[in-house]
Amino acid sequence: MESKALAKEWFRLWETGEFEDLPISDDFIHTSPYGTIEGKTAYLDLVKANRDKFLGHTFEIHDLISNSNKACVRYTALKEAFRLEVTEWHYTRDGLIYKIVAYYNIEGEINEDRKLSMPN
Repeated sequence: MESKALAKEWFRLWETGEFEDLPISDDFIHTSPYGTIEGKTAYLDLVKANRDKFLGHTFEIHDLISNSNKACVRYTALKEAFRLEVTEWHYTRDGLIYKIVAYYNIEGEINEDRKLSMPN
């Protein structure tokens, strides 16, 4: 699957709640203002422990540009009154996303209700 299709699939799976089917490699790395998570298992465990924060969003995709091994996506994540402006770089190889670097428009401290809980 090419980078653009992988990025589109990423958002489709989040909207449907099928996060365990995300097209990510075993050595997946996700970096954001919240920190860096290394490994597919660690990432999925974090999502499971924080379902209330990760699931239930819809996404307005504003821009998606790509080449053969990366895509850049600018979007708004929406959930009830919550809005988050994001730009992400998705790096791909062998038909999977192996790294995402996300830039969120966060002003000041992260609200307590948005902070992630680390799985045990």
